[in-house]
Amino acid sequence: MERVELSKELGHEVLAIAKSKGASQGDVMMAESESFFVTVRMGEVEKISQAGEKRLGLRLFFGHSSASASTSDISKKSIEKLVEDTARMARVTAQDPHGGLPDAGELARELPQLDLIDEPARSVSVDEKIAIALQAEKSALAYDPRITNSEGAEFSNQFGRVIYASSHGFAGEYSGSTFGHSVSPVASQNGSMQRDYWYSSNRKFLRLESPASVGEKAAQRVLRRLGGRKHKTCEAPIVFDPEMAASLLRNLASAVSGYSLYKGASFLAGKLGAQIGSDLLTVIDDGTIPGALGSRPFDGEGLAVRKKSVVEKGLLQSYLLDTYSGKKLGMASTGNASRSVGEPPAVSPANFYLVPGKDSPEQIIATVKAGLYVTEMIGFGVNMVTGDYSRGAAGLWIENGELAYPVEEITIAGNLKEMFQNIEMVGSDLELRGRIASPTIKMSQMTIAGD
Repeated sequence: MERVELSKELGHEVLAIAKSKGASQGDVMMAESESFFVTVRMGEVEKISQAGEKRLGLRLFFGHSSASASTSDISKKSIEKLVEDTARMARVTAQDPHGGLPDAGELARELPQLDLIDEPARSVSVDEKIAIALQAEKSALAYDPRITNSEGAEFSNQFGRVIYASSHGFAGEYSGSTFGHSVSPVASQNGSMQRDYWYSSNRKFLRLESPASVGEKAAQRVLRRLGGRKHKTCEAPIVFDPEMAASLLRNLASAVSGYSLYKGASFLAGKLGAQIGSDLLTVIDDGTIPGALGSRPFDGEGLAVRKKSVVEKGLLQSYLLDTYSGKKLGMASTGNASRSVGEPPAVSPANFYLVPGKDSPEQIIATVKAGLYVTEMIGFGVNMVTGDYSRGAAGLWIENGELAYPVEEITIAGNLKEMFQNIEMVGSDLELRGRIASPTIKMSQMTIAGD
């Protein structure tokens, strides 16, 4: 069977076939990837996998009705069948007046070079990758005799290429890579056990934190949890470490997503231009940061990505929209369309982060007479319609400005509308460890439910 290579030219050929079958508009998303994953535990390799994949996805419009489909069989015959099947589905799908591609004039004209791929790292051997996972675990286990077990360590990497073409004449492609490793040690003391973890991720292999440092950080995190106790129910200030603060930003990103907004499933619906947080809350979404995990030269519909202020000193300045959700809300896309091959667009942030403040985490903790430093949250008790927030938590109790003892089996509760207003300190410790990132945050007060 004749195989064909994924390319921008192939995208235009597919769309030409679709047009000959009566499609009024369409776009093609193609992706190829090579991935590797290894898990080790207690010095032994448990799982290892290496895979390659190519997929071609097609979305066709017949007026305002549309359908999407995909194939992993990249042969001429399979692609012709894909076009035929997608056209047949699109003809019988209900009309949606908000459907359609973005206007041709909105498409990206210049594609920035964002340093997203690490070509030299293709030569890193399987043995080297396994050794990184083994070293991270070994480092954690050797750190302290109380660390007696491990839930394992991992190393993974992916190289990918994305090609997008639309019937408006746009065609673009980019390649990227990601690397990551992590470890989850288990510590024991007086019959009780605790687990924690640490990780590193980056687009560039040589920019990963060393496996020894990741293992040591994971060990430090699990040791500080030993001897955890409950705490009595109270109202107190709460300091969120950067990982937990990032989870609050994920809630914010969901609340400003176009799909949540037009469905009325967001507590921020109709709040554009309103004060939704303290003047320390400035949140940026920026898909143009070179080498960052959420960067890309164009979005899932061929629109330019850009840096935008979502919240500026507590004022909600922008939602996150693709073309469809923008039309539903009577607004323009913000270049935040994301796409899985063969699926219609959705909305996702690029690099979504809280602008750091001036104080170190230690300086923030020093301002708390009695309160909680949160290092883990459990469960999904967040109502995005009302903003009600209640999650299981663990961390360290703060007394007189110092971390005093570990606490566990507690719940923290509040409402996101008030929580963002109650931010009274923002740390200087921002690291773009993922697509959504935050420095340390201090909130003036939340309910802590315990004994």
